[in-house]
Amino acid sequence: MDAFAVSVTLGLSVKKPSFKEYIIPGLFFGFFQGLMPLIGYFAGALFAEKIQAIEHWAAFILLGIIGGKMIKDSFSKDDDEDNEKSGHNKFAFFNMLLLAVATSIDALAVGVTFAFFKINIFAAVAIIGFTTCFISIGGVKIGNIFGSKFKSKAELAGGIILVALGIKILLEHFLQGQA
Repeated sequence: MDAFAVSVTLGLSVKKPSFKEYIIPGLFFGFFQGLMPLIGYFAGALFAEKIQAIEHWAAFILLGIIGGKMIKDSFSKDDDEDNEKSGHNKFAFFNMLLLAVATSIDALAVGVTFAFFKINIFAAVAIIGFTTCFISIGGVKIGNIFGSKFKSKAELAGGIILVALGIKILLEHFLQGQA
């Protein structure tokens, strides 16, 4: 669901997504959502405590930075063409890498759980990866539909969603720690 929410914000930020802009989030999010449980499965016992100690902070910081930049950009008068000319591309490799890691880092712990329950990790990773890929592509489309209707506020909403998602991840960690 985190990858879907971020995909919606990406769709909000473009006037008319190209085929590539639909596929890129699906590939990044699907790949990392599948990769992280795989890493957790094989390295889980060694690093589980260290991963759980920082994953919420990493996601919070990355989503906060990216969401904050989107909020800031929403108040500038530049349009999408000016942003592309200046090199500001939300679908750029580094931006997508940060988003994919931020939304999937908690899946490392899922991989550890899979190891304890002797889950077929390769089947699980395939299902997670493909499902996330297709949901993310749909998220870009849904975001774009709303973005085209609410142009002036779309990037602001997308930034707020990313920041809120980072806060949600952080709060969930602290609330689970008290339970």
